[in-house]
Amino acid sequence: MTTVTAATTLLIIAKEPVPGRVKTRLTPPYTPHEASALAEAALADTLHTVLRVPARRRLLVLDGTPGPWLPPGFDVVPQVAGGLDERIAGAFALCDDGPALLVGMDTPQLTADTLAVVGGSGPDAWFGPAADGGFWALGLAEPSQAGPLVRGVPMSTDRTGTIQRRRLVEAGLTVCDLPLLRDVDTASDAVSVARLCPPGSSFATVVHSLAEVAR
Repeated sequence: MTTVTAATTLLIIAKEPVPGRVKTRLTPPYTPHEASALAEAALADTLHTVLRVPARRRLLVLDGTPGPWLPPGFDVVPQVAGGLDERIAGAFALCDDGPALLVGMDTPQLTADTLAVVGGSGPDAWFGPAADGGFWALGLAEPSQAGPLVRGVPMSTDRTGTIQRRRLVEAGLTVCDLPLLRDVDTASDAVSVARLCPPGSSFATVVHSLAEVAR
């Protein structure tokens, strides 16, 4: 089993936490501003987790403008136009060499230890399945392969993860599976994920504070 190496490029693909533009499935019961606060906390937790992982380079592939939630240590680049498959392919295209791992902003329970098998020699790909049928992470030893592997995969369905992983296998890649994680898409997701977050989590703090206000 390999471990994360400083040669790995780590990418976070994210949307600026603007009310009405992020986490719209959280409303109701949350207001657009509350949903935005949850999105910002989830993103902040993810960014700080990635900072604890050895890396050659850390990239925030952002739809929008950076805010005070962005810690030092990241290069910020814009997402390309198109659907999520095009934006994921575009993110990998930013990597000069491999390995590279891309994660989203919807799993604030993510820990540095969760990524402990990524990088170095061994698998050709790493895949993190999500409980809703999607995926929370995709890693490639050769990020230049991402285009044909990702483009055309139907996103945001309960079959997205199955189809994406099958693409990897059918391309002849050896795949290392990462743990199954739950995305934050709904209010029940938010409460469940908050219970799984490590101590000091911004996301759990916001979830609990909103629950207190609602009482």
